Amino acid sequence: MPGPLTGHTALVTGATGGLGTAIARRLAADGAVVVLAHLDDWDTARALADEITANGGTARPLEADLRDPDAVRAFCRQAHARPGPIDVLVSNAGAYPRMTWADTTSAVWDDVLATNLTSHYLLAHELTPAMAARGWGRIITIGSVLATAGRHDLAAYISAKAGLEGLTRALARELGPAGVTANCVAPGSIAVPAEAAVVLDPDAMTARQLARQCVQRRGHPTDIAATVAFLATPDAGFVTGQTLRVDGGWILG
Repeated sequence: MPGPLTGHTALVTGATGGLGTAIARRLAADGAVVVLAHLDDWDTARALADEITANGGTARPLEADLRDPDAVRAFCRQAHARPGPIDVLVSNAGAYPRMTWADTTSAVWDDVLATNLTSHYLLAHELTPAMAARGWGRIITIGSVLATAGRHDLAAYISAKAGLEGLTRALARELGPAGVTANCVAPGSIAVPAEAAVVLDPDAMTARQLARQCVQRRGHPTDIAATVAFLATPDAGFVTGQTLRVDGGWILG
């Protein structure tokens, strides 16, 4: 049976990470043709595309360094040629470097903002003219509750995520008259495989996190994917310029 996104083509950046993989799977299950954007992770991207195909969906992996304007332009030409045209952009790619404020040099600052903010601008700037010309489009950025909560050793990352919320609101104003919506999904503490490499005591970390939340369980990538899937559908056509915090009630108000 056709799904709510049948007839649409979605681009998911950071598609081989924990959140990106869950989002790609969900959009494909809902009927979208999915472009899996990655950087130097061909084996994982191909395996995900094969999995989606085996489950009746359609996916194409494509590689690009989204910090490079020329690479972004070439990437978008490829995506538009096959399977495009792209009318759902899930701008998820990013990095989470922890560094003290004292050690945050201007070079580090520039690199973190290029990865977590400028790359999102470059991709949206390249893809939205075609969306506007067709009179329909969805831009969904993946932010973070830390843009509101703050946390030590993450000044550049948090600044970039706060900027991403601002960019999303600006795009909602700019593109709404053309039928394109723009929203930001801000995950809270989500259990992803990469967590194992940075958390020394998972049980203690989970206990601390649950003490902050209303919902007494860890968040999962599928929680984020479900929110993204709704925002991508025609049913969300009157929702724009919003930041939806998917955090179990960590940040209230």
